[in-house]
Amino acid sequence: MSEERESMEFDVVVVGGGPSGLGTAIRLMQLNPELEVCLVEKGSEIGAHIVSGAVFESRVLSELIPDWEAQGAPVKTAVEHDEFHYLRGATAATKIPGFLIPSPMRNHGNHIISLGNLCRWLGEQAENMGVNVFPGFAASEVIYGDNGEVQGIITGDMGVGRDGQPKDSYTPGYELRARYTVFCEGCRGHLGKELVERFDLRQGKDPQHYGIGLKEVWTVPAEQHKPGLVVHTLGWPVDNHTEAGGFLYHFGDNQISVGYVVALNYTNPHLSPFEEFQRWKQHPVIKQHLENGTRAGYGARALNKGGLQSLPKLSFPGGMLAGCDAGFLNAVKIKGSHTALKTGMLAAEAVAAALAAGDEGGSDLTAYETAVNESWVYDELYRARNFEPMLAKFGTFVGSGMTWVDQNIFRGKMPFTMRMKTPDHAVLKKAAAAPAIDYPKPDGVISFDRLSSVFLSSTNHEEDQPCHLQLKDPELPIAKTLPLYDEPAQRYCPAGVYEVVEEDGEKRFQINAQNCVHCKTCDIKEPSQNIHWVVPEGGGGPNYSNM
Repeated sequence: MSEERESMEFDVVVVGGGPSGLGTAIRLMQLNPELEVCLVEKGSEIGAHIVSGAVFESRVLSELIPDWEAQGAPVKTAVEHDEFHYLRGATAATKIPGFLIPSPMRNHGNHIISLGNLCRWLGEQAENMGVNVFPGFAASEVIYGDNGEVQGIITGDMGVGRDGQPKDSYTPGYELRARYTVFCEGCRGHLGKELVERFDLRQGKDPQHYGIGLKEVWTVPAEQHKPGLVVHTLGWPVDNHTEAGGFLYHFGDNQISVGYVVALNYTNPHLSPFEEFQRWKQHPVIKQHLENGTRAGYGARALNKGGLQSLPKLSFPGGMLAGCDAGFLNAVKIKGSHTALKTGMLAAEAVAAALAAGDEGGSDLTAYETAVNESWVYDELYRARNFEPMLAKFGTFVGSGMTWVDQNIFRGKMPFTMRMKTPDHAVLKKAAAAPAIDYPKPDGVISFDRLSSVFLSSTNHEEDQPCHLQLKDPELPIAKTLPLYDEPAQRYCPAGVYEVVEEDGEKRFQINAQNCVHCKTCDIKEPSQNIHWVVPEGGGGPNYSNM
């Protein structure tokens, strides 16, 4: 749409209402309450699109809001006990002694939380401090100045039909202009991806690497509930050369977070992360916690795994990347919320200092990257830098042993840094050269199908809108990806968005965009990079609660 848009001016625009975005906004107001700060969130409310394990390192919250306990932050369940199991088969397992667990994976002093609920609470703090919080507004475009600098964002138009034409309900998006814009969209943010390419922020860096995390929340009888218990597993049901692992956390109100992460550098196109998750739950180590319980929620989200070697340059004229939009997850800890919150705070400090010094905006605030490099975030990622490359090169069994030596003996300071140069989408074997996988049918008690799972995510999109899953070449899925790779989108998508259907003897690639839970896996794993994820109409997608 080309008509003139309404424009609003701010000192800072923050894109994304996750921990990094909220950390940015709150810290800005702490440093200068007179600043005009706007935060936009594509979900229908703060927390609606947040899904994470999550075991949380609360020390970073103490840095941001020292009296968070007195203020009632939803950080209640302290970790009481860690368990680590190596699953040797469908029923066999070995419990790993505590001294053999790599030290960063131990969780004493941490808390089991719902990250979505923590973000809702942080959103309230931000609003109370004067941040303009706009949920239901998706940042769809970046505004660039005459010299190429970032000058803000444009929110998506509302009321556009599938044919691209305005409906009676049409409302154009807003221009939100700012002296600085901080991008905190989470893993594989679509504007972050554009900015990395436009400013060549990954020059000299490894490609980013990813995993797909799938999660359910279960409610169990009180006598089965063990608040503070943390369980992690490696091994079955995947083979030694496929990186994957499970987690199970007992937290408040007789609930359990249970989930499974599969690294997206897997090579077998027949593999389905969703189906691996469902059969993993049938292992006795996990099933004993879920029996007699009921599922209360389901969600999925891609996560960064590349670590230090994959971090892009963090700043560019007029803006910066924070949190998982840059890729700050600590893979050896399986945690990224604390680093996201901290990098948001550091971004805020760099912006506030520049504005206080009379900066009119549009500069490349390299002081932000310097601050990150001098913080505990960099130290964590440096110590974890060889974890993912070790697993990728040597497999789960040997790689885990090397990780123990690296973390417990060398404290993450081995005298070398391993690299992973091949992007995740480029490693799939041809379907004919990979073994087929026979997944069992769900029993409807412990394991379930995709559609009933998506129902629990409360996902909803306005159906009469342009498809937000764009194919660069609409013919490619059937002409190339199906014969070569048996069209893996049918399996890597955790929400049943992609199907190959046959009508009158002709095969057709069908996109059920209304099912999309915004995990971004398709944008990452499609072998020809043919799928481009853009934001749908604001407020669309999952509506997670307690995730």
